[in-house]
Amino acid sequence: MNVAKVLDAKGLACPMPIVRTKKAMKEVESGEVLEVHATDAGAKSDLTAWVKSGGHELLEDQEDNGVYKFWIKKG
Repeated sequence: MNVAKVLDAKGLACPMPIVRTKKAMKEVESGEVLEVHATDAGAKSDLTAWVKSGGHELLEDQEDNGVYKFWIKKG
């Protein structure tokens, strides 16, 4: 997957992963992919809902040793 930007939101509590994701999305072009890393378990539901409401596409998400990774395609 061709990732335009990686956002490290590890160690941040809700709502900071979403706040940082919104800011990072402004730095990528439509159609590009933002990779987000977070350790807050609530980030999965929060980011999933935010992606849908923002008109973006969640391409993939996975958990790896307590780190949640998301690949979001900008709408």
